[in-house]
Amino acid sequence: MKKRNWLLPACAAFLLGACSDETAQEPEEAKQEESAQADVEGDVASDQSVSDQAEIEEQEDAEEQAPEEAGEQAVEPRYRINPQNSKVEPIGDANAQAVLITIDDAPDTYSLKMAKTLKELDVPAIFFVNGHFLDTEEEQETLSKIHDMGFAIGNHTNTHVNLKQSAESVQQDEIVSLNEQVETIIGEAPKFFRAPFGVNTDFSNALVQEEGMVRMNWTYGYDFMQGYMEPEALAEIMVNAPELNDGGNLLMHDREWTKEALPEIIEGLRDKGYEFVDPDEIEGI
Repeated sequence: MKKRNWLLPACAAFLLGACSDETAQEPEEAKQEESAQADVEGDVASDQSVSDQAEIEEQEDAEEQAPEEAGEQAVEPRYRINPQNSKVEPIGDANAQAVLITIDDAPDTYSLKMAKTLKELDVPAIFFVNGHFLDTEEEQETLSKIHDMGFAIGNHTNTHVNLKQSAESVQQDEIVSLNEQVETIIGEAPKFFRAPFGVNTDFSNALVQEEGMVRMNWTYGYDFMQGYMEPEALAEIMVNAPELNDGGNLLMHDREWTKEALPEIIEGLRDKGYEFVDPDEIEGI
């Protein structure tokens, strides 16, 4: 009997101890769970902070770029091309004593050297391109170099056809296909158009406008005429031509004698007080 009484208290003590251990463990486990939950919440908060910071940086970058883009859009044209005679007319207070330099039949043989000369002399110009001078990778690379030097690129048709003697479908292909090719090479379509031989049609005029280009011919040029196919004679006439006046739209070509005469032509025009129109400042591009 005494032995039974001893066992009952011992069992009760054991059970009470076990319960006490479980009770003691519950707060510890709760603390661990709370700690783990806190870590998860901390990671989420950290990720959110990184995300928020990235958004803030993107917004700041966009705000920094916005003024530059707005500035580019805010640039007002300083010149316009007279559609009747292709003269370059000043807008507002732009200098009227200015001429526009243009080079046709690019980038045949000498265009890149002419571009380098103009770049050294700090003279902007338009290089009017023919598609049949873009057949090879080397020719296409030459066009890219001219464009990368900052010169404007114009459309001079794909194969230099007389548009007035061509069907409308041919005119369409001659102009649009070259625009597409040039855009593929330099990343943008030509901004200007000059018809071969200066011959336009009602259809080509409408198409050029639809394509967003400024159309022009020229006021004078001599390097394709007998008697002026050598540097000295060409430089003399280009600087002292009776047609030279304010707003001159000067026609030159990718020719060896023109390349050689170019520095003297530019120097002579400057000595007469002429500035050079930046094509990027022409209305309509």
